[in-house]
Amino acid sequence: MTKRIYSLDVLRGVAISIMLFLDGPPDKIYSILEHPQWAGLTIPDVALPMFAFAMGAGAAVSMSKRDFPTKKILKRTAFMFMIGVLLEMQPFLFLWIFADDFTAVNFFDEAIIHGRLFGIIQRLAVTYALGIFIARAVKDFRGILIAAVVLLIVSSAGYHLYAPDNPFDEAHNISQAVDYIFPGVNHIYRPTHDPEGLYGCLAGTASVLFGFLAGKILIDNTTTERDKIFLFCKAAGILLIAGGVWSEFDIISKKLWTTPYALINAGIDFLLLAMFKKFFDEETPLKKFSLPFGALGINPLFFFVANNALLTTLYIIPDGTIYNGVYLQLYQHTTQGLISTEFGATLFCAVWALLWLPLAFFFRKRGIVIKL
Repeated sequence: MTKRIYSLDVLRGVAISIMLFLDGPPDKIYSILEHPQWAGLTIPDVALPMFAFAMGAGAAVSMSKRDFPTKKILKRTAFMFMIGVLLEMQPFLFLWIFADDFTAVNFFDEAIIHGRLFGIIQRLAVTYALGIFIARAVKDFRGILIAAVVLLIVSSAGYHLYAPDNPFDEAHNISQAVDYIFPGVNHIYRPTHDPEGLYGCLAGTASVLFGFLAGKILIDNTTTERDKIFLFCKAAGILLIAGGVWSEFDIISKKLWTTPYALINAGIDFLLLAMFKKFFDEETPLKKFSLPFGALGINPLFFFVANNALLTTLYIIPDGTIYNGVYLQLYQHTTQGLISTEFGATLFCAVWALLWLPLAFFFRKRGIVIKL
């Protein structure tokens, strides 16, 4: 592996840890660990924008070392997007393969004609590409910041212009309208909206650009480590205040990736990066607590894809339904009902996430980096 910025790996690791922990709850878990129905902010809501932020920061570091030709950016974007589409198709493929009656599941209809086109990986791919192209075109720090703010203003304005009386109504908003145009009503997650739809990529790209700014600070050799931490804390304060003020006009919603949602999460990310840089970049007594996150953060996209693919497999095998697969059987014979439904399900999620650590440490020890 080339020399890495450890605090950035830890930030990536925190993001993927939340995803590993909460991607496949086998039963009802504590409400703070569940996504809000429409508006609000809970623990899982910070994972995806943190991932986007870290991608932007990583891109800034990489661009300081080598060129990013357009062909390479588009190739990686297309590859990530296709992986995301295949993940969306996997459940229907497995249901078709393992069903007792092949005719019970119409794979072509469910996965191709009515299959979901967008998803988490697809949104990351689109925002990554847009963020890189904007940052490469603008180049300087102030220009990137202005571009991020403009994207957030445009995103917010779209909701208010499209539906002035109720901009964020679940059944009537601009994000839904864009979904119905592309990818179309047959290819979205829910009939009313897609939580990873195309319109949210505006604010999502701003999240990538905020990360790009953090990355530029990380690699600035003219700024002391102490000043970098101060700048991160200052940025965190400004963004958190801005997000709080903006939330008086727009809702905080992960499903729409609204402007205050993007601002507040960027503030959290800057603050965490400051803390990780302060306590983990150097050899300190606290660094040992960060090692699991640092190991996971070397290959975060790999672990996200592997986790989703394995969860789908274990949910469906062996009987061709999603109701009695290996995953749920393991839960039913281990922690189900332990103390309470919420405690048992949450404990099972925690154990599941921890099971990925040996592989993460093995990759770290061998210097294996799987780039997706």
